[in-house]
Amino acid sequence: MRQVVLDTETTGLSTSHGHRIIEIGCLELVNRRLTGREFHRFLNPDREIDQGAEAIHGISREDLETAPRFPDIADELLEFVKDAELVIHNAEFDVGFIEHELQLMKHPRPRITQHATVLDTLGMARKLHPGQRNSLDALCKRYEIDASKRDLHGALIDADLLARVYLAMTGGQTALWLDEEVAVAAPAARAGAAGGHAGHNFELVVIHANDEEIAAHEAIMRKMKS
Repeated sequence: MRQVVLDTETTGLSTSHGHRIIEIGCLELVNRRLTGREFHRFLNPDREIDQGAEAIHGISREDLETAPRFPDIADELLEFVKDAELVIHNAEFDVGFIEHELQLMKHPRPRITQHATVLDTLGMARKLHPGQRNSLDALCKRYEIDASKRDLHGALIDADLLARVYLAMTGGQTALWLDEEVAVAAPAARAGAAGGHAGHNFELVVIHANDEEIAAHEAIMRKMKS
């Protein structure tokens, strides 16, 4: 199963006010393991950024003057997410912005569902934790995901945190993570494929769940189906 965890940063809160995407970050999961493949771009929005939005993500208009525009990266993005399940927190927001950008460039297939399926982790969290705060920050605290290095919001940073939260919500096992040594080696392997030093081979360590972990997983899955 291939999934892509996706997040965006924007110039403001609403496409109806002409706001645009300024950053998009994606991380690939295959069979619930981070593969090391990612898609990350900053984008020139051709408009000013709201002060409130800039205070959240720290990206200024000046930072984006030489960045590509959405039409320049649209095909690459759609190829990356093609036939995957998109894992997004508050998917209505991010999907709405991406579809708005596709409509502005008059893309022949402007609906995300024409390229991938969508899983909204906010809706999932609300079912698992009704009446509680279910922001990404709140979920990181609830599932003990370390977000201490996140001073400001960022699309790739938040996609990484969301991947960890999603796996914790739906499995709760550290065995679901890609072996740390392999994850560190992934950039070097990509560099080797591009003509740099060859990557080393690493053996993936698989830790099987015990009876207690399996029971906890089954309980969570029953809640999700209810």
